[in-house]
Amino acid sequence: MASTSIDDLDRYIIYALQQDARHTSGGDIAKERGVSASTVRNRISKLESNGIIRGSHLDVDYEAMGYQLYTIIFCTAPIPDREKLAKQALDVDGVVSVREIMTGDENVHITAVGRDSDDLSRIGRELSALGFEIAEEEIIRNEYTCAYSPFGRDVEDSD
Repeated sequence: MASTSIDDLDRYIIYALQQDARHTSGGDIAKERGVSASTVRNRISKLESNGIIRGSHLDVDYEAMGYQLYTIIFCTAPIPDREKLAKQALDVDGVVSVREIMTGDENVHITAVGRDSDDLSRIGRELSALGFEIAEEEIIRNEYTCAYSPFGRDVEDSD
């Protein structure tokens, strides 16, 4: 994918939406940056059409919903098949995300949730049947994310 040029307003829009997309309006961003709400809406549309903003995602507490096991599965996939297998893994019930890794033997990291060890065993069998070699599985206690802080800095602060 070719690099797309973005300016300070675009970076701030991304930062603000990363912090809380659900409760941040174009008007809020516009007021903060001294531009019109329509400018912000147009910028968001442009960022989406250029593939920079690819959507928004819910932060789900799986444990509160009865899915006690939140795990990351470290897998190895043959390099020529890695992308295809990574996309196919999303079709396995319980898989919630997949990352392709460019370095190391464990080149696909799959995040999955299950109610019990039987769920995780089934997920592992289905991933193996797709062609993954499972190297390791780890239970996740918590995951924390934040907005990319340099995008939230004022222009004067970024020197």
